[in-house]
Amino acid sequence: MRSTMPDYPLTLQHFLWRSTTLFPTKEIVSRRETGRHRYTYADFGRRVAQLAHAIRELGVGPGDRVGTLAWNNYRHLELYFAVPCSGAVLHTLNPRLFPEHLEYVINDAEDKVIFVDASVVPVLQRVVKNLKGVKHFVVMSDGPSADGQLQPLASYEELIAGRPTLFPWPDLNEQDAAAMCYTSGTTGQPKGVVYSHRSSVLHSFGIAIGGGVGLQEADSILAIVPMFHANAWGLPYAATMLGAKQVFADRFLDPASLTELIRDERVTFSAGVPSVWIMLLQYLDQTGMNFDGLRMFVGGSALSAGLYDGLTRHGIDTNQGWGMTETSPVAACATIKSYMKESDPKPIRLKQGLPVAGVELRLSNVETGELVPWDGKSVGEIQVRGPWVTASYYRGVDADRFTADGWLKTGDVANVDREGYAQIVDRTKDLVKSGGEWISSVELESAIMGHPKVLEAAVIGVPHPKWQERPVAYVVPKPEFKGAISQREILDFLTPLVAKWWLPDEVRFTDEIPKTSVGKFDKKVIREQASKAPVTAQPSE
Repeated sequence: MRSTMPDYPLTLQHFLWRSTTLFPTKEIVSRRETGRHRYTYADFGRRVAQLAHAIRELGVGPGDRVGTLAWNNYRHLELYFAVPCSGAVLHTLNPRLFPEHLEYVINDAEDKVIFVDASVVPVLQRVVKNLKGVKHFVVMSDGPSADGQLQPLASYEELIAGRPTLFPWPDLNEQDAAAMCYTSGTTGQPKGVVYSHRSSVLHSFGIAIGGGVGLQEADSILAIVPMFHANAWGLPYAATMLGAKQVFADRFLDPASLTELIRDERVTFSAGVPSVWIMLLQYLDQTGMNFDGLRMFVGGSALSAGLYDGLTRHGIDTNQGWGMTETSPVAACATIKSYMKESDPKPIRLKQGLPVAGVELRLSNVETGELVPWDGKSVGEIQVRGPWVTASYYRGVDADRFTADGWLKTGDVANVDREGYAQIVDRTKDLVKSGGEWISSVELESAIMGHPKVLEAAVIGVPHPKWQERPVAYVVPKPEFKGAISQREILDFLTPLVAKWWLPDEVRFTDEIPKTSVGKFDKKVIREQASKAPVTAQPSE
């Protein structure tokens, strides 16, 4: 028996219609070099239509890839809708990629047109001579574009000016590609993930509901996570779907600018990686400001106990989630079950959380592949599947990352408790194997960052003649404690928190921990640095 329901396509066109028709007066605000740009969803809809006309005139057809090299702002949001809703594919480009990786992903995706913020034109200039299929460059600024090194060149505002404010949106199949992102390429070449209209719509539903991130029309949403990374965790689509106010910081991510934006625009929800929140917390501690009622979502790296405590101290309701480019990206969220609300939320918030509705999760033994029980102790690699979890990479590369029965092997190692909450203990490649036993670098890092004098900490395994590997910690002191913290202090602080054999063989103090283009600790670079400076401490017994 079949249902009576129509096979109505789930496409991003519905979100565009809904926001502009039902919430035409709601605001979209972007930080600029001077002042802020402010307009409504009605204005947004008209400009999206004009942009769609312009894209068509540039020769972009169904399935063609359109690259964007841009920060979080209203023009980028217009591209988020004009490109996929017209039948083309949005390809967000990370300006922080190494030039060889940026060149690779543009050529691999076969981008036909690239829209670039004026401030990052120099990034594109470094690779432009090696780009094979790009036919047009469009510079996004308030005035004409005069830079002659990108040819042929157009100005965004001149390109859309005077065009019709209505567009005959084509009928789309919900399985058509809407957007694509590449992994950050910390191991090998970046790998492409292609999102469909259907997956993007369902991901928006999944994160908006109460068991997910939890968003509503009344929110003022500041996505600090970059729009060039994993669709800004889906927030631009979900916020537009709801008709919520959207606030964009562009490239101005210093704590003072963010604090001003959050305060002035009455932001109720924000999301970003821990490194941004660590800087903001320092600023709040210095100024004594509070953000009572602000909901903050942390992802990309684990939320440490110290960061959670600090943000809570300033009135911020801090939550975290887990996901990756391959999962659109939100796959789990540390929401608290109703019968747990009377308990201390901190132990739950420090976990990566429950699988979001629509995503299934299991653990697989790292060495044998056998399924691992959910007992809160046994660890295994997370495998996931769901309607917004990719089933392959673009061009079929790295097929061994997918199981024969359709699960994505994430590379993240975790335990899951009996309630279903996952807690990441490491990446498979970052686990420290010492004397045949695993040591979690993530747990050690979180413990070290609980020290009141520590700003950031990263732990890696270094080769050891007896134990195979031993942990070494790289620690960034808070500025006021630079030179006033010792290895002994760190080890004494850790002693009651972890097993004795987990204690790092050495603590190395540094001014900065290398990070990837999306703000995660770059363990590959740290290991390279460590190989040039052998461990000097006595081997642990």
